[in-house]
Amino acid sequence: MDFLGVADEVTSEGRIIVLGVVAPEMGDPVFDAKQKRIGTVKRVFGPVDGPYVSVTPADKTVLTNISGKKIYFEGAVSYGKNKRRN
Repeated sequence: MDFLGVADEVTSEGRIIVLGVVAPEMGDPVFDAKQKRIGTVKRVFGPVDGPYVSVTPADKTVLTNISGKKIYFEGAVSYGKNKRRN
């Protein structure tokens, strides 16, 4: 697992905004410090040096007391085998 960043806020739609250190791939699973799965990466936006990551929670109970917590992700290694070729 790699460090993603710190949870910044919860949106009105129920998504968690993380101030990221790195830019993960969309669909990567997201975990808390206790290695409990929080959700998945929905969208990456903002500057390259400090991207913002939108996380869709797996359970709505995660949204309470998530602000300020460290968030981790587990990225899948892709070597280009699944790329579509014309």
